[in-house]
Amino acid sequence: MNSRALWAAIVACFAAFTVAACGDSNSGGGGQASAGFKVPDVPMQQSLGAGEGRLDIIAWAGYAEDGSTDPKVDWVTPFEKATGCQVNVKTGNTSDEMVTLMRTGRYDGVSASGDATLRLISGGDVAPVNTKLVPNYADIYTALKNQNFNSVDGKMYGIPHGRGANLLMWRPDKVKQAPDSWGVVFDKPVSGTTGKITAYDNPIYIADAALYLKATRPELKIDNVFELDDKQFNAAVDLLKAQRKNVGEYWSDYTKEQAAFTSGDSVVGTTWQVIANLLDGEKVPVKTVLPKEGATGWSDTWMIAAKAKHPNCMYKWMNHIVSPKANAQVAEWFGEAPSNPKACAQTAAKDHCKIFHADDQAYFDKVSYWTTPRKDCGDSRGAACKDYSEWVKAWTDIKG
Repeated sequence: MNSRALWAAIVACFAAFTVAACGDSNSGGGGQASAGFKVPDVPMQQSLGAGEGRLDIIAWAGYAEDGSTDPKVDWVTPFEKATGCQVNVKTGNTSDEMVTLMRTGRYDGVSASGDATLRLISGGDVAPVNTKLVPNYADIYTALKNQNFNSVDGKMYGIPHGRGANLLMWRPDKVKQAPDSWGVVFDKPVSGTTGKITAYDNPIYIADAALYLKATRPELKIDNVFELDDKQFNAAVDLLKAQRKNVGEYWSDYTKEQAAFTSGDSVVGTTWQVIANLLDGEKVPVKTVLPKEGATGWSDTWMIAAKAKHPNCMYKWMNHIVSPKANAQVAEWFGEAPSNPKACAQTAAKDHCKIFHADDQAYFDKVSYWTTPRKDCGDSRGAACKDYSEWVKAWTDIKG
């Protein structure tokens, strides 16, 4: 994903994606989202038939475990036995990669984060979901339904899977004073961290810089970190360019960050809880925190391809993955809050939902969920914001 040729292709792919904004990206409650763009006319499935015997999906690592990683971690095999749908999983390392893979037409569905969902909807790559065909949907937290990153014009385009924050992680044996601010990775590196800071390798990381500036430079008047005008955007880009000299590792593949923290090449930076869990399992000393400025984060959504070859199996999968037991398994393994509150009674660690703030809306009010940057600012500024293609260009420039 890091070659200039591939970035150029991504820029071209998203240059046309300049649709209007859908509202505040970290809204906690429900409420229908309006796209502000013409939504492709993709039909919604009206009834559920027998499974087709096969399912091809794109998923984040840890979202579709079949026991091959750990024999005790398996919610795919029970699904296969119950439905006859044999699951084939392609791991997607970034949202950009997932969008590209979905556009090949080879996959039935994807576990899309908010910075991919609207691109897939606007491109006609996914179909609206008939939630009546997904019985477990009724139990999902209301705060995850009808959000601007998973619904358009009153139609749900997926089934919420889980949510979490992009956390700050450090090695306490290397960073002696526990940090509570993103300042340690942006403009106030502490002793021993120069050249050993890590950052997420994706244009959406510009929002992390914007979030820090929102808290530390109020004169920029940043509200939504995904709706940045020229002045706001340039300030975030300048901050990331200044950070570049202190970054030892940019990561998109979670195993890359895991290896860097294990070796000590990285000692502080942005992370997912699943990575911290894996490091902890390997006895690598790490700690995580939601910094005082808040954080970006994700609310992932299972979406069905517009031309899915195995749509019945995909619907069965979406219902399975948010069933209490499976949702508990994946939330616990990955390290996130489940989307189904009934999953909380099924986790092995009985305090899992408390640890991950499953029903703590005050916590998630501090999280700005990934969504696709668009040209329309969604407010009185009009079409003055930077769309995703411009974020991609800037990210290439930031990394040099």
